[in-house]
Amino acid sequence: MFDRYEGGDTAILVHVDLPAEVDREDLSELQLLANSAGVETLAVVTGSRSAPSPKYFVGSGKAEEIAWQVKQHHADVVIFNHALSPTQERNLEKICECRVLDRTGLILDIFAQRARTHEGKLQVELAQLRHISTRLVRGWTHLERQKGGIGLRGPGETQLETDRRLIRGRIKNILRRLERVQKQREQGRRARRRAEVPTVSLVGYTNAGKSTLFNRMTEASVYAADQLFATLDPTLRKHYIEDVGDVIFADTVGFIRHLPHDLVAAFKATLQEVQEAELLLHVVDVSDEQQQQNIEQVQEVLEEIDADEVPQLMICNKIDCVDDATARIDYDDEKQPIRVWVSAQHGIGLALIEQAIRERLGPQMVELTLKLPPSMGKLRGTLYQMNSVTDEHVDDAGQIAMHVRLSAVDWKRLDKQFDHCLNDLIEPSPTEH
Repeated sequence: MFDRYEGGDTAILVHVDLPAEVDREDLSELQLLANSAGVETLAVVTGSRSAPSPKYFVGSGKAEEIAWQVKQHHADVVIFNHALSPTQERNLEKICECRVLDRTGLILDIFAQRARTHEGKLQVELAQLRHISTRLVRGWTHLERQKGGIGLRGPGETQLETDRRLIRGRIKNILRRLERVQKQREQGRRARRRAEVPTVSLVGYTNAGKSTLFNRMTEASVYAADQLFATLDPTLRKHYIEDVGDVIFADTVGFIRHLPHDLVAAFKATLQEVQEAELLLHVVDVSDEQQQQNIEQVQEVLEEIDADEVPQLMICNKIDCVDDATARIDYDDEKQPIRVWVSAQHGIGLALIEQAIRERLGPQMVELTLKLPPSMGKLRGTLYQMNSVTDEHVDDAGQIAMHVRLSAVDWKRLDKQFDHCLNDLIEPSPTEH
């Protein structure tokens, strides 16, 4: 669709130090992103500027240095650790005579490689088309297709206009299909709300260990690797937690510094699992020197998707990589768990996560003794299915005395199921008169 140079697998990376905090990026993260995209880094060009240049982003001397490095190493592509305007990309491609990608383009490329499900592929294509639509200004002046000949003279439609129209049509088509996916997800969420099954979503900076933790907690087999954006497609799994009951765990795409807005918009359906969760497990890599900045970036994205009000439990992961760190739960002044220290890779402290979730989500529990006549065998079987029976014995009259412990919600649901007769079966405690 473009009059552009072909891409490739060998790259020159470019990183510019800028004084403004909002423009600042991390070079090591760019190298990780390039590695995750399967790119071989041939050289890294660094520099510093007080502000980006409108023409090349870098100065003209630095642009010539980048072009020299491309020729010297026979590189296929130049990757900038910054967001470039379409004009800057075009000017850089002209001087370097190879494909130029900015940080957003690189992240979109990784997402395109990782998407597995139909929904994931649609979301990535939508983000790519929105990104591409701003870059259709390049290289079409010589390809204008004007109708000519007797009776056919007129302005016609240029190739650029045709491509813009085609992209707009494709975006509308994808949005319609994603809307259907969103409705299906909403139906699933409504069913879970009716059944009062809470959702716990795992969020965090990319490569913090969310998928490894998810696999450990739910015995799932989600792809987990030491690379950025290993997980792209959302995965839901049911897991039973004592005193809480069934809980839906949702593994989500990792966040990253300056996550492209097109991606946030495209993944709206997926990120709704985060918005509507009862609890967020914010997974943090405590061995990362930039953990505080990563936490702030995750909070920024949560604000952007209106999920910053959802209660959070911080999971301090990778304690095996930190000296003197032990598995434990940290509590606030109100005795609420706020942090759990674990190692998902080695399975250390996972029971503490369940304990913390139980303390955060655990409903009011009901403990009582029921006297069941022999005819109430179905109720007895149901209570055993719910793992609610702590003790039972049969008296001389053949009645079953059952000690049960279950949530107040489950008790109400059970009472409704058995025509509100359960309160008549409760054995008064010795202190009651």
